[in-house]
Amino acid sequence: MRALALIAVLATAACTEPPVAEPYAWQLPPGFPTPRVPADNPMSADKVELGRHLFFDTRLSGNGTQACGSCHAQERAFTDGRITALGSTGAPGRHNSMSLTNVAYNSAQTWGNPEVIELEAQAVVPMFGTSPVELGLTPELLVARVRAEPRYQELFVMAFPDDADPFTVANTARAIASFERTILSGGSRFDRAQLTPAEQRGLTLFESEALGCRQCHGGFNLTTSTGDRIQMFNTGLYDPYPDTDRGLAEVTGLTADTGRFKAPTLRNIAVTAPYFHDGSAATLDDVIDSYARGGRAHSPSRSPLITGFVITPAQQADLVAFLGALTDDELLVDPAFANPW
Repeated sequence: MRALALIAVLATAACTEPPVAEPYAWQLPPGFPTPRVPADNPMSADKVELGRHLFFDTRLSGNGTQACGSCHAQERAFTDGRITALGSTGAPGRHNSMSLTNVAYNSAQTWGNPEVIELEAQAVVPMFGTSPVELGLTPELLVARVRAEPRYQELFVMAFPDDADPFTVANTARAIASFERTILSGGSRFDRAQLTPAEQRGLTLFESEALGCRQCHGGFNLTTSTGDRIQMFNTGLYDPYPDTDRGLAEVTGLTADTGRFKAPTLRNIAVTAPYFHDGSAATLDDVIDSYARGGRAHSPSRSPLITGFVITPAQQADLVAFLGALTDDELLVDPAFANPW
């Protein structure tokens, strides 16, 4: 009888245990690996939805004028079309707003700092940074604002059901990072093998040893700065590089790292002008011209990969056509990434 009673107790306890959360259902493009996710921030649909609201919420700027989405517009593949970003107070940023497509696979999340690896760490930089001011927020103001918004009363609780008080800076960053990890782009005509003859010729040039594009923009995400591989290059834009923007050297203190910046993904590149870390190239033709010359300036720290090449006007037109075929048109209008406000 005691054994039967014990079995009954155990059965009752088993029935009252909370259900195990279902694994997040990734919508991965063909051939894409499952993104790496920090152990302390597992993916969930509720967290992604909260993150989407936060990403587009102007409450996340001190003066209520900007959101993350202000510098990362969906129709521009999550860039802003400016030479460099403009903060909520009007303060200019140092760098061109980098595309957020496929950031889940990035080995580093900024142009020149290899220490900012996780999206959770990057999310707080524009919110609280002061040099330059981007969103111009304080932690106390952030928490007070999200706590006061009625829509968040449900969204935060659903996203973080185990937290007694889910309204924290850390959870805000976790939710934004979770949303950003879902911004996956792999549906271009290049991915579907639907290139025109001109685009196919451009692909052949892109893959050629003479141009060497794939040395920095190889792999499924068209950048070698993917996964655990952090690569930054001096592409010979300046000699000398300005003291206010020395790239990787600002982190390492090494003169040899001056002017070294991350090679971004080329996916959706046709809609993310202007180009380079400082937005100093207006068009893709300008970018190709710079590389064809071996850089705009012969910096002593220039990468040995930047050697220059010969390209005819017709070949350059084919290469630009190929780069245009990397646009994922569905991404630019997908309601899953749209402003919910």
